[in-house]
Amino acid sequence: MSDQYFQLTIVFYLLHSTASTCSILIRPAPIWCLVTPPAAESWKMAAPRLSMVVRRGLFQCLPSSRISQVPTRHQIPALLCPCSFHSSSVLLSGSEANVIYRDGLPVFTVPLPSRKETCEFTLKPVSNTVGDFLKYIKEEDGGVDRAVITSEEGTRISRSTTIDVLLRHNFQISINDEVHPISPPEYKALPSEHIAEMSDMKTLISDLYCRLHIDQYQVEKEKLLLQQLEDLKEELAPMDKLRKELETKANKRTVNLGWVGLGLMGVQFGLLARLTWWDYSWDIMEPVTYFITYGTAVAMYAYFVITKEEYNFIEVKDRQYLLGFYKFARKQKLDVKRYNEVMDAISEVQQDLRRLRDPLQKRLPIKEI
Repeated sequence: MSDQYFQLTIVFYLLHSTASTCSILIRPAPIWCLVTPPAAESWKMAAPRLSMVVRRGLFQCLPSSRISQVPTRHQIPALLCPCSFHSSSVLLSGSEANVIYRDGLPVFTVPLPSRKETCEFTLKPVSNTVGDFLKYIKEEDGGVDRAVITSEEGTRISRSTTIDVLLRHNFQISINDEVHPISPPEYKALPSEHIAEMSDMKTLISDLYCRLHIDQYQVEKEKLLLQQLEDLKEELAPMDKLRKELETKANKRTVNLGWVGLGLMGVQFGLLARLTWWDYSWDIMEPVTYFITYGTAVAMYAYFVITKEEYNFIEVKDRQYLLGFYKFARKQKLDVKRYNEVMDAISEVQQDLRRLRDPLQKRLPIKEI
């Protein structure tokens, strides 16, 4: 093709507002990259703050010291060129790591090894640490195998050190085999009265936020608790109905056992009376009654050893009631453990609702659950 076009990337460095340096990097572009009319004799490039028409004659009149060939090619991002076409990379020479303050936050400029480009990292002085900074560097450039921050004497700085502490002294950042010294801006500690004012301001902002959002939060939290309470009660309803039926059966069983015990004691009394006054004499039955009384005492002591409870009628009645209830629950397949968990959850939700509706804390009227 006789009429060949060139892609140019022009970088201006303004020095002291009087002198300027122009560096032009030129490489022939593939024909398929250029979309121009056949009759066109120029190529118009667009970049931030730069719009010009470059002609072939410009290349011939430029000194050779201002022109360098770039063997590789990459696509310029949309932020650098709206055309997003393939062009040559600008290799920045003399790029060094530094840190400046921008909008009150420290901005670190670090050269990355893979593409020989610089990258800015904006960190928070208090919440971010050295470990976060090194992590961001490795995430930005996959070619970083080792990143360490040390003091000027070569002492390694802990990853838990906050950025505000790091910026109080000069330090070095080592990326792979390259060491970049950094001299941070002068550290100015806040006076104690300014710190107190900032603390009061934070408290005031927090209180204002609470006052503006507490009503909305209270309403949303109350709806959530009421929904949980409704779901728990819905789950509890069938189990509670079955529990009442089992309680009735267990109570009836306990009462029947009490009457059976009373009947057996009456039969024992009648049998001993007949043997004493009708069939035999008192002299014969006295040793028999003694052993019966002693055997009853042994049975009570055995009950204490087995159940670890004192033998009295109230505790015996409660024990028989529980034995009967769990026996019927196993037959009816009632999950007593789950029933207790649901009851505890309902109690906790109701307690949370009471605290949420406390007028002393939330400035709301008391409502009955």
